[in-house]
Amino acid sequence: MPMEVGVLSRMLVNYVSGHEATVENVNWLLKTLGAGPEILFSTLGRTAARAVETKIIGDEMRKWIDELLANIKRGDLETCTDYTMPDSARGFGLTEAPRGALGHWIEIKGGKIGNYQLVVPTTWNGSPRDRNGLRSAIEESLVGTPIVDPAQPVEILRTIHSFDPCLACSVHVFDPKTNETFTVRAV
Repeated sequence: MPMEVGVLSRMLVNYVSGHEATVENVNWLLKTLGAGPEILFSTLGRTAARAVETKIIGDEMRKWIDELLANIKRGDLETCTDYTMPDSARGFGLTEAPRGALGHWIEIKGGKIGNYQLVVPTTWNGSPRDRNGLRSAIEESLVGTPIVDPAQPVEILRTIHSFDPCLACSVHVFDPKTNETFTVRAV
């Protein structure tokens, strides 16, 4: 199933899970904007979620640094570990990166990497339509987006950029009545 990954997804999961700092900051944001939670499901919502997440992480950093320094001082934390590549192995790693869910898969053959694959957040958010015709999160977010000037569709670019995609954006807009085409590139 196509799905959105990234900062808005994390904020929504943390919010409904009752994560105290997230609930406090999102509620403050909604009150300040004078808006309801539906505003979160938008370009503004993704951008605001990035600011909220940054604030939450910033607020926690001093505690994390103090814990890290205490562990190093006690000698409870190794800062370097020797490693020998096995002759053969398979593994995977899944994590939440700033842009969203990230997966890596590796196969080692003859002490060397034989195969390496990854699925990055932009693949999740910008996937092609699936076999059932379901749109990706990026494509779905563009449906119904009002465009003030078809020759300069900045609204489309803002929405795509709100996903923080790891790609160059090129938007092609055409007028269905005149068939006139506009191309806008954002680097």
